[in-house]
Amino acid sequence: MSRGKIEEMIKLLNEIILDKEKEVRLVLASFIARGHVLIEDIPGTGKTTMAKALARLLGLEFKRIQCTNDLLPADVIGSQVFDREKGIFVFRPGPIFSNVVLVDEINRASPRTQSGLLEAMGEYQVTVDRKTYGLPEPFFIIATQNPMEHVGTYPLPESQMDRFMTRISLGYPSREAQLLLLRGEDREEMIKGLSVVCTQEDISSFQKGVREVFVADEIIGYVVSLVEATRETSSLKWGISPRGASDLLNLSRAWAYISGRNFVVPEDIKEVFFPCSLHRLHPRGAEETMEEILGSILKNTPVF
Repeated sequence: MSRGKIEEMIKLLNEIILDKEKEVRLVLASFIARGHVLIEDIPGTGKTTMAKALARLLGLEFKRIQCTNDLLPADVIGSQVFDREKGIFVFRPGPIFSNVVLVDEINRASPRTQSGLLEAMGEYQVTVDRKTYGLPEPFFIIATQNPMEHVGTYPLPESQMDRFMTRISLGYPSREAQLLLLRGEDREEMIKGLSVVCTQEDISSFQKGVREVFVADEIIGYVVSLVEATRETSSLKWGISPRGASDLLNLSRAWAYISGRNFVVPEDIKEVFFPCSLHRLHPRGAEETMEEILGSILKNTPVF
């Protein structure tokens, strides 16, 4: 029953975000694998629409943080406010206290504000004035990022990038999809018309199901071989981190789960290797692109 609801969500998302089925599946897989997603693209390609539609279908609380260069960490995580009636300071939660949080144009926020998200993304909690506050369950960040060539952007630090399980790009729609978009219903109205598909119990079932997906020792060995290859090649400045290796395995589990299987096969690893790895690595020179380097690693690393 739960997997039937996953297919229903994928179908409904594909009706709103046209011609991007793999990207839709990656976002959903990242969510049920308890990861976070970075969508990097030019404005107007459906990044915000994706986040809103997913939250609507999941029936979860949704909040949006619009990043600007004057946004402060307290504007995101919250702050202590003096309560005159009680005569004490009380904590007023920021918009980070939600189930699905859209951090829009994250690279327009200053590095100080970007760093305020690190604890939330990694530990599902925030600390204010030495006191720790747990975040709601489930907790999922979809951040959007404009290309670095755009004015007023700050590069995300490597530590921040490594906390995103997946980075995707929606890109321009095909001609057929563009025609359907222009002829069809307004996407905001379509989102308003969506009904909740999942309950909290369904979401817990999805996430539990992912953890129970079987991974053979040979598959784990294949993941380790890919990770080691990124660390040993002279084409990269550094390799995939232990967190990145764990994300690769967990995302592969989720990909298998939404594909209707309770075990991981090598094709699952190959499907998610690029979106799980590209944003964590940097080429040492300009001779090869990241896609070429990782493609070579994928081609030359034996499965077993």
